[in-house]
Amino acid sequence: MDLTHGKYLGVDYGDVRTGISECDVSGMLASGICTVREGGMRNTAVRVAREAESRACKKIIVGLPKNMDGTEGERAKTVRAFVDILRTLTEIPVDFSDERMSTMAAYRYLDGAGTFGKKRRDSIDTLSAELILQSYIDRERAAK
Repeated sequence: MDLTHGKYLGVDYGDVRTGISECDVSGMLASGICTVREGGMRNTAVRVAREAESRACKKIIVGLPKNMDGTEGERAKTVRAFVDILRTLTEIPVDFSDERMSTMAAYRYLDGAGTFGKKRRDSIDTLSAELILQSYIDRERAAK
C-alpha cells in the first residue's frame, strides 16, 4: 500500500450547490466535507481552489455528468466550463470522474438512512462528491 498517495479533493459541481469531499493521504477513503453555495461559477471555482490548496491536495477530481450512453450533453459542457475557470486559479491538476448514477446512489443511500426534507437537501451534494471521489480512487487503485 502506498501511504504517500496524497489527498485529493472531490467536487460535485452544481449551479446552486456544490458538494466537496476529500480522501485521506493514503488514497483509500473519501469523506464528505461540505456543500458550498458561493453563487456563480467563478466564485465557486475560487472556493474550490482555496479548499484544495488549504488542504494540501495534490489533485482535484470533478464529477463529469454523462448520458447513460456515455455521450456528453449540456450539463457536461457547463462542468467543463467550470473546470476551465478552476484551472486558471490553481496549479493543482484537475481530472474528471464519470458521475453517472452518483446522485441516484446518494438518494438511495439517504432513503435507506431515513433522511428526508431539509436535512436531505443539505447533504445530497456532499454525499455525491464523496461517491464521485471514492469511485475515482477505487478505479485508480484497481489500475495499479
